[in-house]
Amino acid sequence: MSGPGLDTRLCELARQARACRLCRDNPVGLPLPYEPRPVFTLSAKAKILIAGQAPGVRVNESGKPFTDRSGDRLREWMAVSREEFYDSDLVAILPMSFCFPGNDRHGGDLPPRRECAPRWRADMIALMPRIDLVLVVGQYAQAWHLGKARGASLTETVRDWRLHMRRNIMPLPHPSWRNTAWLKRNPWFETELLPVLRREIRNRISPPE
Repeated sequence: MSGPGLDTRLCELARQARACRLCRDNPVGLPLPYEPRPVFTLSAKAKILIAGQAPGVRVNESGKPFTDRSGDRLREWMAVSREEFYDSDLVAILPMSFCFPGNDRHGGDLPPRRECAPRWRADMIALMPRIDLVLVVGQYAQAWHLGKARGASLTETVRDWRLHMRRNIMPLPHPSWRNTAWLKRNPWFETELLPVLRREIRNRISPPE
């Protein structure tokens, strides 16, 4: 699939998703206690898909994905500029939950809402046929994209990144600064995984002549 027809269908699907109010009007569990604000970036031209968790409070305010410290760290991991990261013809960003799910009693983000993925995810990905590298960020995205192939824990899943890269899927921990201790406990992430991730991304953003 390619061409204007594909772009038109993807734009229409994105329009419908941005108007979605399932989590408020027909929720799974408790309704979202405020007006939904879906945040995602789609493109039929993108080769890289970031499959994230859910927007945080700052992203909910800005309406733009990863406009927070987690985004700074993710861009550092990827070794891309803000301009490259937000160029939808290069990178699509599709979280498991389109809206900020709220905070738990400890001040952390609640899990992604369960309404978004079954309703929208498969159709959106089907209309982005050029995607050939998927960064699955966090355990919820890994559960969806890896299924039974994921490990018993996030650490095990990310440690098996070479296995998953055979399918052009790179599992990552969430880039939240809450995970700094995890990064210190797992130095192989920086020394072994990140160089490969950066090379794979650069090959897609600016392939060699």
